[in-house]
Amino acid sequence: MASSMELQNTVKEALNVLYHHPDDSIRTQADRWLQDFQRTIDAWQVADNLLHDTSSNLETLVFCSQTLRSKVQRDFEELPSEAFRPLRDSLNTLLKKLHNGPSIVRTQISVAVAALAVHVSAEDWGGGGIVYWVRDEMKSHPEFIPSFLELMTVLPQEAFSHKIAARPERRRQFEKELISSVGVALDILTACSSLNELKEQVLEAFASWLRLRHGLPSSTLACHPLVLMALSSFKTEFLSEASVNVISELIHYTASGSSGDVSAQMPLIQLLVPQVMSLKEQLKDSLKDEEDLKAIARLFADMGDSYVELIATGSAESMMIVQALLDVASHPDYLIASMSFNFWHNLQVKLTERDSYILYNTEAAIEAERNRRLQIFRASYESLVSLVSFRVQYPQDYRDLSREELRDFKQTRYAVGDVLTDAASVLGGEAALKILYMKLLEAVGSSTTIETWEWRPAEAALYCMRAISSYVPLVEAEVMPQVMNLLPKLPLHPQLLQTVCLTIGAYSKWLDASPSGFSNLPSVIDILMSGMSVSEDSAASAALAFKNICNDCRRKLCGSLDGLFHIFHRAVTGEGGYKFSAEESLYLVEALSMVITELPPDHAKRALEMLCLPVVAPLQEMVNQGPGHLEKVMARELTIHIERLGNIFRYVNHSEAVADAIQRLWPLLKVIFDHRAWDMRTMEALCRACRYAVKTSGKFMGITIGAILEEIQGLYQHHHQPCFLYLSSEVIKIFGSDASCADYLRNLIEALFSHTTHLLRTIQDFTARPDVADDCFLLASRCIRYCPHLFVPSVVFPPLVDCAIIGMTIQHREACNSILTFLSEVLDLGNSTRGEQYKSTRDSVMIPRGATLTRVLIACLTGALPGSRLEVVADTLLALTRAFGPKAIEWVSESILLIPSTALTDIERSAFLQAVSAAASGADVSVLTVPAEELSDVCRRNRAVQEIVQGALRPHELNISPVSS
Repeated sequence: MASSMELQNTVKEALNVLYHHPDDSIRTQADRWLQDFQRTIDAWQVADNLLHDTSSNLETLVFCSQTLRSKVQRDFEELPSEAFRPLRDSLNTLLKKLHNGPSIVRTQISVAVAALAVHVSAEDWGGGGIVYWVRDEMKSHPEFIPSFLELMTVLPQEAFSHKIAARPERRRQFEKELISSVGVALDILTACSSLNELKEQVLEAFASWLRLRHGLPSSTLACHPLVLMALSSFKTEFLSEASVNVISELIHYTASGSSGDVSAQMPLIQLLVPQVMSLKEQLKDSLKDEEDLKAIARLFADMGDSYVELIATGSAESMMIVQALLDVASHPDYLIASMSFNFWHNLQVKLTERDSYILYNTEAAIEAERNRRLQIFRASYESLVSLVSFRVQYPQDYRDLSREELRDFKQTRYAVGDVLTDAASVLGGEAALKILYMKLLEAVGSSTTIETWEWRPAEAALYCMRAISSYVPLVEAEVMPQVMNLLPKLPLHPQLLQTVCLTIGAYSKWLDASPSGFSNLPSVIDILMSGMSVSEDSAASAALAFKNICNDCRRKLCGSLDGLFHIFHRAVTGEGGYKFSAEESLYLVEALSMVITELPPDHAKRALEMLCLPVVAPLQEMVNQGPGHLEKVMARELTIHIERLGNIFRYVNHSEAVADAIQRLWPLLKVIFDHRAWDMRTMEALCRACRYAVKTSGKFMGITIGAILEEIQGLYQHHHQPCFLYLSSEVIKIFGSDASCADYLRNLIEALFSHTTHLLRTIQDFTARPDVADDCFLLASRCIRYCPHLFVPSVVFPPLVDCAIIGMTIQHREACNSILTFLSEVLDLGNSTRGEQYKSTRDSVMIPRGATLTRVLIACLTGALPGSRLEVVADTLLALTRAFGPKAIEWVSESILLIPSTALTDIERSAFLQAVSAAASGADVSVLTVPAEELSDVCRRNRAVQEIVQGALRPHELNISPVSS
């Protein structure tokens, strides 16, 4: 074993290689070695020695301080209990030694001391805990006060850090210790504030302590010297960042509710609001520093967000804050203006939602108060519409924007669109529309000739009108008819045309409902045809708008099918020269399909045949060229036509017509199934098309469904395509309860599940085929819901449960959720009247497997699955306890006892078992939530503990003996 000195030298050499070696691969090796070293027990002593070594360079100091901080946070349990004091003393020495050293290193040491305090109780720390200890150290060593101030800043932050591998109970205790020490902490900071050079640092520490949101009443803070010191910065030329942070935290403090209701907070609110309001005029100062302007805007936004309930009452004082936030919204810098957007949304919610008026007893009183408030804020939201709408205008140099700048511009447009919908909620769609229409008229009227036409303001106005389309009443008869008459007169500039098309699509419901809508349809469709031909972006928007028009105006368009078919034919054959992608052409398929849905059955059948013709023809042509050609074509050449066919089956809502079409086309589709079964993309498209046909046709599928099932049942044995299982799920949903289908569905179920259980024998098999696992257990859940009489008594049911237990720890999220949901549904089988008959079968299968299932579930809770999967695992455990009561509690107890006491204490074990017992007795589901989270937290607190727990539970060593059904 290498000596400490040898390891120190190796660390320094590895760091030198990491930062200075020219070869990337060698640097990667050094990085890997250093990461592995950080996990060793030797890292404690080596990092500590190198930090105390005066010859260590900056790279070494940074690495070792990060190592020591990480070790204290995650691996403190590695050390014997007597190591605490030497470690604390060493960190204290380093904090003093580095008081003039690199700030990055000093911060790491401060975080390490704070993390140590989280692990060690105030009693064991001594002297009343860490805050008192810091006070005494400052008194004894005033020359090191800046270092201890940094420690005072990070200390409250670590109370909420989950990087620290502390038990939940200890974490809660530490927070209580800090809250009880708030008075002492603020006394320390107040004493330090007398030194002018430390004021910024003191205020940053103060802001950090305020984030605890507990400890001092509002009346005490209102006259506290630290608060007054922060406010004094407002009277100077340059705002102190630390002062702004303090005032921001104080605003949040008054709104947190942890120190009493609003009346209890009024002393502090009445102090803060006038002081922040005094900054209002500086917002308009063009010479003001940009960072100061952002700080001022942030404080107004904090006030607005924190006091929105008070502001929503519409008092004269609150309207001053609203006006200040309008000033923020009007600022030329978008980053500053957008700070107010969240407030306008929150205020809109308070003004419009019923919950805000819960104190008013009658409907009449609620309506009266709501109207009063809406009237008060009407002018503010009208101003807001005008203030933000110009921000969506394309910049003059939009063609030169980088990809990142273009993305930011789009995000700006989305954000402004959200603000406009908030305004429309308060004003009503008609009022907002009128404001925007005036802007459109200004834009159109500002140019006298087509040569001098400036398209950008008109496009911006239309973009905004589109954003509020869902708030404009369908009966609106003043503005929209004029807009629709104006659109055909606008030039065909690509960006403008794209927005025109999207606006038409957004107002498709209005076109259907309006008396003048029908007369507008020809000109509207002409615009969309132009859009399809001008640019890729305008073509995509036109195709989407065409779909919306056909969907919402389908009754009006039934008489125009010939014209629509002409457009469709030109689009899918490529004759039209339209510039949308193959995916976007699906909008046109959907559009025509929805119009056909409105036809009488006989007409619909003929129209469906016409719709299928140009889609099926290319497929038939490829099939006609023989198997050799069909097997060689690119998947995309097939899937584009199959996807169009699938959309027809999905959106033509005529069951018999679709059933007739799929029966007629089945020979063609079967050839593709037979010769492309190896091709996942083609099979997915084909199964999706068949699924839509099954969903739309239902029981009208007749003999075709048997042919489809026979096909996929045979192909699945050789090609294992997950989509075959997915298609079978839809069939089970539609035909599961149909007695006439029982025989072939039983055969299907047994064939598919038998083959899948042979495919998925180990967790490695699941990991290699997550899609098969996902679709298999989705199908199994469908079988429980729709044909338990075929599935539960079958010979494949017990092996499938075994298979599910093997696969529970799969990391693939969807597959894991499908498996756990299936197990929950199996366990819940006896809960319903319909399921009672399967209870004995369930018990005969699940009870012999209960102990193993429980052990794997506990392993999943404690680290075998990611923490994000906790809820679905807890639900399965809950289903187990509800199904088997005392027996399940016994299984849980046996599993929990496998975890060594070094990882889980008897108290923690007992708390979880009590929650499981309560859940088994029928207590609310939530009774298991927090205990499951705490068990998970304790058992995952660091890598070593997690390895101990998983080593004890051994989730992959199942030892399941096959059980005969």
